[in-house]
Amino acid sequence: MMSEETTVYTVLEVLIAITCCLGNAPVIWAVWSSSALREPTFCFILSLAVADFLVGFVAVPFAVLVDGQVCTSFTVCLLISCVVIMLTMASILSLLAIAVDRYLRVLIPLRYKKTVTERRSWLVVGSCWFVAFILSSPPIFGWNNQETSQSRNSTINCRFIKVIPMSYIVYFNFFLCTLTSLLVMAALYFYIFFAIQSNLRGRVRCGSTSHIYFKKERSLAQSLVLVLVLFAFGWLPLHIMNCIAYFGKESDVPRMGFHVGILLSHSNSAVNPIVYAFKIPKIQEAYMRIWRNLLMCRDYNQGSQSNQTTENNISSNPNIVING
Repeated sequence: MMSEETTVYTVLEVLIAITCCLGNAPVIWAVWSSSALREPTFCFILSLAVADFLVGFVAVPFAVLVDGQVCTSFTVCLLISCVVIMLTMASILSLLAIAVDRYLRVLIPLRYKKTVTERRSWLVVGSCWFVAFILSSPPIFGWNNQETSQSRNSTINCRFIKVIPMSYIVYFNFFLCTLTSLLVMAALYFYIFFAIQSNLRGRVRCGSTSHIYFKKERSLAQSLVLVLVLFAFGWLPLHIMNCIAYFGKESDVPRMGFHVGILLSHSNSAVNPIVYAFKIPKIQEAYMRIWRNLLMCRDYNQGSQSNQTTENNISSNPNIVING
């Protein structure tokens, strides 16, 4: 029987999963269906939204399973854990691709459209997911907690830390992948804002096209930095607790602390769509267009049903006379 803490954790995970799916599905639909959002940046935002959607649809249910809720073989538990890691890696690499894209828009504004095409952007998106798979696969190929060949086939109470070693989580997943990526992104955005501010100062008295261009770039960059900050806020507490448990003792961090860290990391995927909706005008417009189309379809269907009902009444009652 589950403890009260585990029950609360599971219920909150379910709520986060539903929010992730309901929030990111409109983002995916808006970007995919709108020709105005075919720019490279929005290809990467779409990739991030897909990763966030899969966090709710796949990673959260798997995370509940690898919290000791089921008994599986070592191999199955290991594969489930690696899927959770892969989706996190995909989010990080999508954020990194967005930062590099913003950097190129400021560094080579005149050559940007010829250099960063939609086709190349999709190739980068595919590369991000492929690299995410590669980075999450070391545990599958031996960097795991398997001690004997019998343990791979025997049934275990599936827990993430039973199959994934803390050395991989801390040194490889956090220090090498997550923290390095966050530092690179912070440096890129620092340069972006410095370059934009310098360009705006030079054109402050001029209403030129370049002045408007850099103002738009600054506004979008601010929104994307907010996404990055929320990602860091959501994931760093869990990684810090992992470091404390690894370099000290696992008992130094209470189980509830890990649960809070996991909930924070997953809730990050539910928050991103709110940022897109309130901070990025093009996605706002796409949302409004989708809603208008849905309302028009509803009104059309209601009108069709009303006309059909009228025709049925007339055909069923021959005494009705239509004046003409």
